[in-house]
Amino acid sequence: MKRSVHLVGSAPVENAEDMFRLSMQHLGDCLKRLPDGEAGERDTWIRWQYDKIESCAQMQQTKLENVYVPRPPFTIVEGIQTADEIEFFNLGYADAAIESWLVFQKLADEGLIKNNIRFQVGLPTPLSVAIFYVESGSRDLFEQAYQFALKSELTRMLEHIPGEKLSIQWETVSEFALLEGLMENHLGDNLIEKITDRVARLIDLVPDPAEAGLHFCYGDSGHKHFCEPKDTGFLVQLASAVVEKAESNIAWIHMPVPKERDDIEYFAPLEDLNLPDTTDLYLGLVHQTGGKKGTLSRMSAASNIVSKFGLATECGLGRRDRDSIPALLQQHAEIANSN
Repeated sequence: MKRSVHLVGSAPVENAEDMFRLSMQHLGDCLKRLPDGEAGERDTWIRWQYDKIESCAQMQQTKLENVYVPRPPFTIVEGIQTADEIEFFNLGYADAAIESWLVFQKLADEGLIKNNIRFQVGLPTPLSVAIFYVESGSRDLFEQAYQFALKSELTRMLEHIPGEKLSIQWETVSEFALLEGLMENHLGDNLIEKITDRVARLIDLVPDPAEAGLHFCYGDSGHKHFCEPKDTGFLVQLASAVVEKAESNIAWIHMPVPKERDDIEYFAPLEDLNLPDTTDLYLGLVHQTGGKKGTLSRMSAASNIVSKFGLATECGLGRRDRDSIPALLQQHAEIANSN
């Protein structure tokens, strides 16, 4: 049985056309969705959103005395009482998506991109952005306002991109740092409940016939996680709760697999994951480290617990050398077509 392949999003490419052509060359028969590579200012995930926050009149940089940080966090200006008062006029996601969609459509018209492949756009959870760039006391209102802004970005995308061709990937990152106790917990008790309530609302923010999926992430700075997960326990807990809470279907869920983990213990919690047939599971077990042999070893361990899953890397490809990408994509293709 051929396994499908999921590309998380970023890649060391020049532009969207470069990403589309490279992906189709190696993985055209394995993909359901195709991202644009997030080239340019988007190449470091949400770092480019700092300037978007700075341009908001209702947000201000925190003044920190005798403390050096590369870029100080934000607080909401005095007097703001509700999220409706905070205005983000343009986060930039719709602009980038519409520009890349025109390239996607052109290549589809030429026959390069198959008709069954959707255009994939990655968006961060508001909680992730808040934790990275906003002081804890301002995060609640900021989250709400940022979600309003993301909804506006989605609305504008759908004015230009047919819903049946659009896939939205909610990138869930800081949530796991909270669960692992690595970041200040401003949410209090019942973290799983509060996090999954938020993620479920984001899934339901995407209107049919567009589809929504989840990328669960433990970070990729310097090709390292912010911590190595003990196992897939938190991943499974979040996935199960969001599937139960969301009113809309979740088209896919992507979970990372550290390169060292080819032991059954890492995958064991997946035994408790009951996804509907309409939700694809992708495991990020394809790595350059260990090559094809290492990937097959991780697959073998995973297969002892769950039989139905697609292939992916554990995070985006944007921090890798361009010369390494063709071989990595080819590894996906060879394994997908042999299992």
